[in-house]
Amino acid sequence: MDYKKSSIPTTTVTRDMNRLCEDTGNVYETVKIIAKRSNQISVEMKSELEKKLLEFASYTDNLEEVFENREQIEISRFYEKLPKATLIAAEEYTEGKVHHVNPTREKLKK
Repeated sequence: MDYKKSSIPTTTVTRDMNRLCEDTGNVYETVKIIAKRSNQISVEMKSELEKKLLEFASYTDNLEEVFENREQIEISRFYEKLPKATLIAAEEYTEGKVHHVNPTREKLKK
C-alpha cells in the first residue's frame, strides 16, 4: 500500500469496538491483529525512510553540512506528517485488507 497517497486521517478516530470485533468476536484478539499489522507497517516505513536518508548521508565531518542538510530535514518532516502506523493498520482492518488466522480456532473447526 502506498501510505503517502492514502486518505487515512492523521489524527485519532473514535471507533465502535463492537463493530470492529464482528470478525473475531473478541476485543483483545482484534487489538492484537491490528497491533501486529501496525508493527509490520512501522518496520516497512522505517526501512524506507532509512534508505532515503542514506542517499543524502555525508561521510565527512563538515560543520556546515551537519547544520545545513536540508534534504534530510525535508524527508524527515514528510515522514512525520504521514499517518501513524496504528491508524493505517486500523483502517486496513476495517476495510478488510488484513488477512488473519487464529490457529487454535482452526484446530477446533477440524
